[in-house]
Amino acid sequence: MVNLRAYWRFLVVARQFLPLLLAYARDRRRYLVIGSRRQVDEATQIDRAERLLDSLLKLGPTFIKLGQLLSTRPDVLPPAYIDVLSSLQDDVPPADWAEAKQVLEAEVGPVEDAFAEFDTDPISGASLGQVYKATVNGDDVAVKVRRPGVEDLVEADLRVIRWSLPILLYFVGDAQAFSLENLADEFAKTIREEMDYEREARMLEEIKLNFAESDEIRIPAVVDSHSGPRVLTMEYLPGTKINDVDALDEKGIDRERVAETLQRAYLQMIIDDGVFHADPHPGNLAVLDDGAIVFYDFGMSGRVNEFVQEKIVEFYVAVANQDIDAILDSLVAIGTLSPEANRDVMGDVMELAIADARGEDIEQYRVQQIIGQIEDSIYEFPFRLPPNLALVLRVATVVEGVCVTLDPSFDFIETATTYLTEQGYREETARQFIADAGDQVQDAARSLVRVPPKLEDTLDTAQRGNLTVQVELGDDKGVIDKLARRLVSGLVFGFSLLSTAYLYAGGDYYATAVSGVIGLAGAFFLWRSFRSKKGIRASPQFTRQEMKKRRGND
Repeated sequence: MVNLRAYWRFLVVARQFLPLLLAYARDRRRYLVIGSRRQVDEATQIDRAERLLDSLLKLGPTFIKLGQLLSTRPDVLPPAYIDVLSSLQDDVPPADWAEAKQVLEAEVGPVEDAFAEFDTDPISGASLGQVYKATVNGDDVAVKVRRPGVEDLVEADLRVIRWSLPILLYFVGDAQAFSLENLADEFAKTIREEMDYEREARMLEEIKLNFAESDEIRIPAVVDSHSGPRVLTMEYLPGTKINDVDALDEKGIDRERVAETLQRAYLQMIIDDGVFHADPHPGNLAVLDDGAIVFYDFGMSGRVNEFVQEKIVEFYVAVANQDIDAILDSLVAIGTLSPEANRDVMGDVMELAIADARGEDIEQYRVQQIIGQIEDSIYEFPFRLPPNLALVLRVATVVEGVCVTLDPSFDFIETATTYLTEQGYREETARQFIADAGDQVQDAARSLVRVPPKLEDTLDTAQRGNLTVQVELGDDKGVIDKLARRLVSGLVFGFSLLSTAYLYAGGDYYATAVSGVIGLAGAFFLWRSFRSKKGIRASPQFTRQEMKKRRGND
């Protein structure tokens, strides 16, 4: 049944996306398979992004979620698309109560027996589930019920996405192909986890425990007796929506303090705890009258392993110290930046990003200058987004937007610096740096002792005429072969040109014609080698496949 539905959905999806895909393909090659790249202005990109947004909304829950994920992936889509898709809200009309009631009663039994009161009008609706208000044992609760029939629809759509991926990869560049393959796997994993309410309950309780001693963070308690794989019942904690600044001001709540609390909470979750709430849009955050922040909806939540935590700390410390080289080193180490990147250009980009994060005025000519450097110096922009960082990036961008809404002068770097200093991370990083430097000095000293005797032996061998040097040149990309072909073609063309002139002067017209044809052939092959897009040029080196190959060779 799912297969049959998937085939039908594939046709529906193809009808929606094919015009956009063809337009994108024509941007890469004017005549689809041949021709130069077209220049597409921002207005055209915005128009296409709006058509993409409309298509995602028409295709329903799975593609709404996909659009939300794409809005956090600058390694997949241009900035104009990101801006348009960022407005995509997971807000759809609620399912019919009769259908939702069947799901609810299959999990917790008859509604009249399980709940003292139950309001059948949902207080919020989303693509995968909807939330109702009810009463259990005299306490108000929020009951989250999975949308009826959504499992089959999602599974069919995930198959469609898998079937469509090879087609998409044909039309995009290497950088986007790397990110799209990761994105498809990540999306399937994320949306299945979001439909598993038992997993959500476990993540919620773990994060709640991590903030048990905080008076500034409130997380609803789970009512286990009324929860299951498709139903999650929680403590009802109403508050003021975090981006409703007028209501917050009326209640006398310090918005600057709320912004700082929110940022510090996410720093703790990502850096210290290793488990975090990954969907911090304003609909999932509220503020109580005492200024405490309430978190809702833990369907999107993630974990960070120790290695990633360590590298994130190194990155934050480098940003706090405004150490550009250390920032680039940490990005390379974590797999976000290609080791082949032009460090001078990327250093300028990082300086600009830090200035923007601090809210400093940036002169337009400086922006244009850096953009020009990027276009002139980088074959393909060297950023990648490994799967283990996708949710972290989503959190960082969305949280910063919420904080700036609360406090337009919010300085993320200052808040992060203060937090890192209080937790001792900056001192720890400095100690580690000194220890590493000490090890390097010791290694250098040992080398100074070992090298002179070895150098003397080598020079003695060379003096006796017994020194043999074996050079092994690796050329897995065929660069030398291409150079040799060009050299031979050039020699053939040059020699034939002289021969043709000599034979023509001697009156041997038949030999002149043969020599001329040979010369033209040499000229043609020489011209084609320089026109070919597969000639000698830089290519992205930092892909997951390439890294695996390198590790295997090592």
